[in-house]
Amino acid sequence: MIGRLSSVVLDCPDPYALARFYSELLGLPITRVDGEWVDIGDAKSGRLSFQHAPDHRPPSWPNPASPQQFHLDIHVDDIEEAEPKVLALGATRLPWGSAEEEAKGLRPPGESGFRVYADPAGHPFCLEWE
Repeated sequence: MIGRLSSVVLDCPDPYALARFYSELLGLPITRVDGEWVDIGDAKSGRLSFQHAPDHRPPSWPNPASPQQFHLDIHVDDIEEAEPKVLALGATRLPWGSAEEEAKGLRPPGESGFRVYADPAGHPFCLEWE
């Protein structure tokens, strides 16, 4: 092993606001606020960091002209309970997920599922369930 992952960093126009969004979504405390940088979680629980990027342009995934760059998969026990909560935090539902794949014949019905959202800064993420 050469090293270990210490953090996943998201560029965004308002690091503190996006940190609060993910803090509520994941139940991780805000552990560092340092000017244009905010962390949630820690090395033991996993750290997600937010860096000020004044020229941030969110991806428009699933548009191939503007690829997603990355996304987070977040497991939930009950999607019908989780979705209204994540929307209330400021997420936006995107037009992609297991139901859309099933409708297009790309996924067998009844498998575990996922729904795609954008966080308040436009980064895509999935809520997935079994």
